Amino acid sequence: MTIEIAGAVAVVTLDRPPANAYDERLQRDLAAAVARLDDSGAVRVAVLRSASPKFFCGGADIKHFAAATPGERAAVADAARATCARIEASDVIFIAEIGGHALGGGLELAMACDIRVGATGGHLLGLTEIALGLIPGNGGTQRLARLVGHARAMELLVSGRTFHAEDAFRWGLLTELHDPAELRHQTDQLAVRIGRQAPLALAATKRALRRGAGVPLAEALEVERSESSPLLGTDDAAEGLAAFLERREPQFGGS
Repeated sequence: MTIEIAGAVAVVTLDRPPANAYDERLQRDLAAAVARLDDSGAVRVAVLRSASPKFFCGGADIKHFAAATPGERAAVADAARATCARIEASDVIFIAEIGGHALGGGLELAMACDIRVGATGGHLLGLTEIALGLIPGNGGTQRLARLVGHARAMELLVSGRTFHAEDAFRWGLLTELHDPAELRHQTDQLAVRIGRQAPLALAATKRALRRGAGVPLAEALEVERSESSPLLGTDDAAEGLAAFLERREPQFGGS
């Protein structure tokens, strides 16, 4: 796994051939990478992509998982849950770039990200744990239902069937769909565009969406108020308003 940082944009590249199938160590390394981006103070958006043209992430390393004890399997699952939780709790906006197969825990990892961008083609996505006598354990049952609806999630989970990126885009699981040759460029452009925005407002937007999901509207509106009001007196808000009136690009400093 590699981490590249250029200004406000970071790129985290999974590189565990052949399928980026994960073990406990990979998950802990990824969680540490998220912590590093949080601690940087400069990174506003991060792209999570794969070095493999065929796989985004194939999920847990099944050979390792099959040979492991129940306790060792639980340690892998706990590490994967912690990574997904760390991504969601981060103030950094995470974009999953899915240009290859994303299966099982690999799709769960993508669903923990804030935005998912995909490519057309024959690669498959799916939560196939039911065929192993298991269910998704890294948040897959809950995040999938929130993204595609209860009935669709139920059918996909209990059948274990895989689907294509075009289906995922139609259902709302992917937010953008591009030709494979354009995927990286389009993802980078999106990251740069997000990276230009005010960091305090980006973090507040993410928190408002996360904290407001699944609660009654009145409570969610109070969450929004609590995130919105402190921004009104920030230097970034003053800069944004001045830039609008002066018809120029704002230069946000994060204060």
